[in-house]
This record gives sequence, C-alpha cells and structure tokens, in this order.
Amino acid sequence: MLAVQNRIHDAALRLFAEKGSTQLSVRELADAAGLARGTIYNYCGSLEALFEKVAAGVVSEMQLRVATLLRDTDEPATQLALSLRAAVRRAHDEPHWGRFINRFGVSEPTLQMIWNGPLMDNLQHGVATGRYDLNVEQIPAAGAHIGGSLLAAMLLVLEGHRTWRAASSDVAELSLRALGLSRNEALRLAGQELPPLPPAARTQ
Repeated sequence: MLAVQNRIHDAALRLFAEKGSTQLSVRELADAAGLARGTIYNYCGSLEALFEKVAAGVVSEMQLRVATLLRDTDEPATQLALSLRAAVRRAHDEPHWGRFINRFGVSEPTLQMIWNGPLMDNLQHGVATGRYDLNVEQIPAAGAHIGGSLLAAMLLVLEGHRTWRAASSDVAELSLRALGLSRNEALRLAGQELPPLPPAARTQ
C-alpha cells in the first residue's frame, strides 16, 4: 500500500512540475505511475485535492530532512547557509522536485511553508541573538528577499546556467552579507562542506 502511494505521489509531482498546472486527469496520472486507473481511484478518490496533498508532503518531507541536517548546530548563519545550499543541490539532483518548487513556490500558500516557517524562525533567532544586523520589522522583507533569491538560484541550476555548487554558494553568501555578515565570514560559511541531505522517510 505504501509503495503504491509513493508511486502516485512521485508521478503526480513529476506531472505537476512538467505541466505547470495544479490539475491532472486520472488517465495521465495512471500512465505516469504505471498503474491502472482503478488503482488511482482506489487510492486517491477525487483528484481535486491531490495537489494540496502532494505539496503538503513535499513541505513536511523537506523540513524534516533539513532539520536533521542542521541538528548538530544552532548557529543561525551556519544553519541558513546549509539550508539554502541543500535546497539548490536538491534541485540539481532531483530536477522534478526543483521545478515543482520553482513553478509553485510563490503562488501556492501550502508550498510557501517549505521556506516561510523555518526561514522566519532562523531570522528571528538571528536578530534576537545579534547575529543578523536587521530590525525586527524587516524580517518579513528579508524572508521574501532570501526566498526569491533561492528560487532564482535553483532556476539557474535547472536551466544549466550555473553549477549547483556555484549557485548555492552565491545565494548563501549574498544572503548572509545582506543580513550584516562581513564578506569574509559570508564566504567562509557559504563555502563550508555540505553534507548530503538525510534520506527521506516515506510516509505518504
């Protein structure tokens, strides 16, 4: 049962990313998943809510993996650099995931939470500890700026204009410098070793 659900989730993610639409037909989803249409009906019922389910799964899965990646440090600038670089690297390693995020990350509220929750927490923590040179009132604008820069970096990688290493280091460095870190420190943090994301726990 879990394997079938994961096949449907993965196929839907690919189709959403390729089509740029939040609507799918049972036939195209069945073909993409390599399953009978009856199986799609049995596991999904109506497809009207499928996009929200997939988006919510993408958010929770990525947040859990990044949280595991960051568990050995509570330093906000280090955490931010690692988080940004991990997302850009994943866009390179899993292009359908990257295109899904890039197509819908701004327009769909559910998907916006992949960045908004942890990013806002990071900025608030950095401001509270004096790590970031930012007023509390500027946190929403800083979050929007960093989120937009991240999506742009991912697109550069997806379109083949930059390597994931270069694009991820750039977005991490420039974001940290915008938050008040010196150029040298931002460069150091943006160039630190990036461990691989921990494997996903499939619970769909």
